[in-house]
Amino acid sequence: MEKITKILLTENEMPRKWYNIMADMPNKPLPPLHPATGKPVGPDDLSVIFPMELIKQEVSTERYIEIPDEVLDLYRTFRPSPLFRAHNLEKALGTKSKIYYKYEGGNYSGSHKANTAIPQAYYNKMEGVRRITTETGAGQWGSAMSYACNHFGLELLVFMVRVSYEQKPGRKLMMNAYNARVVPSPSTMTVAGRKVLELDPESPGSLGIAISEAMEIAAQDPYTKYSLGSVLNHVILHQTIIGEEALIQFNKAGDYPDVVIGCFGGGSNFSGISFPFLRENLTNGRQTRLVAVEPASCPKLTMGKFTYDFGDQSGMTPLLPMYTLGHNFIPDKIHAGGLRYHGAGVLVSQLRKDGFVEAKAKMQRECFEGAMLFARTEGILPAPESSYAIAGALDEARRADLEGVSKTILFNLSGHGHFDITAYEKYFEDYLPDHEATPEEIELSLANSAVPTF
Repeated sequence: MEKITKILLTENEMPRKWYNIMADMPNKPLPPLHPATGKPVGPDDLSVIFPMELIKQEVSTERYIEIPDEVLDLYRTFRPSPLFRAHNLEKALGTKSKIYYKYEGGNYSGSHKANTAIPQAYYNKMEGVRRITTETGAGQWGSAMSYACNHFGLELLVFMVRVSYEQKPGRKLMMNAYNARVVPSPSTMTVAGRKVLELDPESPGSLGIAISEAMEIAAQDPYTKYSLGSVLNHVILHQTIIGEEALIQFNKAGDYPDVVIGCFGGGSNFSGISFPFLRENLTNGRQTRLVAVEPASCPKLTMGKFTYDFGDQSGMTPLLPMYTLGHNFIPDKIHAGGLRYHGAGVLVSQLRKDGFVEAKAKMQRECFEGAMLFARTEGILPAPESSYAIAGALDEARRADLEGVSKTILFNLSGHGHFDITAYEKYFEDYLPDHEATPEEIELSLANSAVPTF
């Protein structure tokens, strides 16, 4: 039998629709609440910061949403993305299981973030927006949004979490190359940033703080809108092209995964790879396990509380029903900057609560060890975020071998680590400390992150 290593699709085979898991969820999520009134948020409340078409997608229960031609044109420059069978990794492990990975690093941004940056920039441009503000952790989202905005003729202001701004100068320069302005967060540009700096002038920042700063600027100008790279329903919707492609590719390969794995920050890449497979579980009786892998230093799915909380630190966002560590939680300075977020997206949170997805937390060093094994066998240097998915896949293969069974494992390699080389330098120098959030730290954060009661 011919050895299959790479499963490709043609442009004509690329999906033309995004999949909306809301259509098939047995229990729909609770509504987001207005932070001032406690009443469910309506389209008019969101129109201050989002274009109406994205608001419609945010609340939609339609199963499929057409991808605009202008978005498809840009998708075609890097999609469909390849699905690889990791034969060399399997051999190094000595496993009986089959390991596949969907590689999302082959586009201009180097990660899956381009899948939603392009439609978000497009919809903003179509509604007359002139400038977008956003946040970025490790910089993949900022990189993706900077090119998309430049392509559609939009200005972009990026608040980059300070610790990543200092750790990853290459990402900042990449955003500059695509004509974006990048500011380390917390900054003195905003009330939200100045308040943080007053309390802690050396604050490493967090995604929650950066979101507050970006939203504050957007709310001041009717021609400026805010854009988010994860968490929200419309962002997750756009990412489902990953899993939709993977389903077609597995059909071509004559195989099907027993388990699908993604790293987890806010939920976009995990949802993008897993939700189309979850549809098959819910509607066609499949039994694929879906596993989100998060940092032990920021374990919202495994140790957080399911409750209403803000998506940002200052309390500007609607109150969202989600697993959270508290909106004032400041994660440790791990190098997987894109996973340093206090809360989980509403859709994943509800599905986790209902038992449709699993979650596990991993230490930083173990994940980097898995990344090195992957790089040396498969030839791709992974983003630090993606190393958590790799570690999860290695766990599954080893467990299957101990149980004497063979599994088909799929994980999302959400991006490459070419701009994260300083993180690997720390690993080689044996200066990459582990950190695990304690129950006491999380309990204190939740107590200090009280939300309004109505």
